[in-house]
Amino acid sequence: MDRGERQLEGLGERAVIATHRSFTITDPRQVDNPLVWVNPSFTALTGYPAEEVVGRNCRFLQGRNTDRVAVSRVADALRQHRPITEVLLNYRRDGTAFWNEIAISPVFDSTGDLVNFVGVQGDVTERVVVEQERRAALAEAEEARGQLRMLAEATTQMTAALGVVDACERLARSLVPALADLCAVDVLDVPGRGVPRRLVVAARDAVDEERLRDLGRLRNYHVGGGSDTGHVLAGDRPVLVPDLPERGADRYPEDPAAAGVYDTLRLRSVMVVPVRARGRVLGALTLLTQHPYGRRYGPRDLHLATDIAGRAGLAIDNARLYEADHAAAVTLQRSLLPAVSDVDGVQVAARYLVGVDGNQVGGDWYDVLDLPDGALGLAIGDVAGHDLRAAAAMGQLRGVLRSYAWDGGHPGSVLDRCDQLVQGLEMAAMATAVYARVEPPDPDGARILCYANAGHPAPLLVEPDGTLVRLDEQRSPMIGAIRGLGRRAGPGRAEAVRRCLPGTLLLLYTDGLTDVAGEDADGRTSLLERTLAQLPLDAAADDVVERVLEVCSPRRLRDDVALLAVRLDR
Repeated sequence: MDRGERQLEGLGERAVIATHRSFTITDPRQVDNPLVWVNPSFTALTGYPAEEVVGRNCRFLQGRNTDRVAVSRVADALRQHRPITEVLLNYRRDGTAFWNEIAISPVFDSTGDLVNFVGVQGDVTERVVVEQERRAALAEAEEARGQLRMLAEATTQMTAALGVVDACERLARSLVPALADLCAVDVLDVPGRGVPRRLVVAARDAVDEERLRDLGRLRNYHVGGGSDTGHVLAGDRPVLVPDLPERGADRYPEDPAAAGVYDTLRLRSVMVVPVRARGRVLGALTLLTQHPYGRRYGPRDLHLATDIAGRAGLAIDNARLYEADHAAAVTLQRSLLPAVSDVDGVQVAARYLVGVDGNQVGGDWYDVLDLPDGALGLAIGDVAGHDLRAAAAMGQLRGVLRSYAWDGGHPGSVLDRCDQLVQGLEMAAMATAVYARVEPPDPDGARILCYANAGHPAPLLVEPDGTLVRLDEQRSPMIGAIRGLGRRAGPGRAEAVRRCLPGTLLLLYTDGLTDVAGEDADGRTSLLERTLAQLPLDAAADDVVERVLEVCSPRRLRDDVALLAVRLDR
């Protein structure tokens, strides 16, 4: 080596010694690859003087929280004689921790043999802490977004519910498994007091649902009772137990049966929060996690659960009000409809199904009249609308139609006089209707059917030989559709007449059976006709309506359905 090379080498050594970067050299040819040289910056970084570290493997910088996976990656690189850069949590001589970025490179001689490893270390604690804080902030923001999504989803699900059980079911399903492994909703039969009922349970594992129900039965929760649920039902603060006892005997020392069920559920953490609305406690929401993977609940989880329970309270209270209104509406609706029964020589059956839209009060109706002149009057109709006004109009129309029919009026004139009522009283509602008279049998047993149709779906008739006929002759506009139509002089609306042999079946229905949103009305009418045609020729009227509803009822009944079947006995 000439003088210039020796000067450059010396300059490099002085630079390594003077730099603020920590340098180390190890000798892999010795046992355990010990340090053979460190620069002063290493001593300043770690607090270890050179005489304490030379001859030792540098793993003395590791501690209890050093990432063992990262250490393994470094060891693999050394065995494979390749460079590596890692960030490790290391410890100084005084025990303080710091994040150490190490870059290790192998050094080979002119023959290609490994002679040393050179390590460069740097304190990157500030950088790592900033990165960890950034990641923590991002994780916290993502968790907050997740909670908002969960809150929005639960609210959306419950808002769509129409009953208390439906609302509770939607609530529980939206929280499992997003927030809980197990969920139970207990609802008081009387808000603020009464007896709680475990309406709904949901679980990640379906087997645990019945176990959770069993636990509720065994504990027999009641307002103010000696349980977390009882205290919450009494209006106390929410309950959070981050770490439940592992053994059921520790949780329920006085109740071996409940302790046994508790053991099968493998519970880890629980929250019980009150379900409130309008200042009253309606019930309690219980959320649980399970070993081994369930989360450990904390105050933030309790805050979220309390918010969800508050929204659930409004949904459940609204569902209670809806159910009360629904029951009243159904009672009102049915009170306006007759109880039909067979008349001499005729089988009669009727059904009324209440739709789920609107206020559950609609304008559909049917009627069967055993008229004083021996004829049988049949009526079916549908007032536009699904509210109390439509129901009131329906009641008026039905009453007037009965009165005019009782006087022996022909079908066309009866509908005309109903039209006069709508226009004379300036009722806003329009209506469709069919009125028919079935005359007494002639000597051959046949009956004359005379009918008029004001914009209503055509009745269907099945003759004794199975021929299906759509009674769509002489149709006229809806009642109330054309001003002055009901006041015209002369004969009433056009009528159609048909002779019916014994064994004839007549079916009258409202459009809730065929006009379904998103479906083809003609296709549904064809389905109804096929169903009717496939029935036995001697099927009883009751069997007819049951089969028609079984096959033709919409999956979601949005509109009311009235159905009237009449079988003329042979």
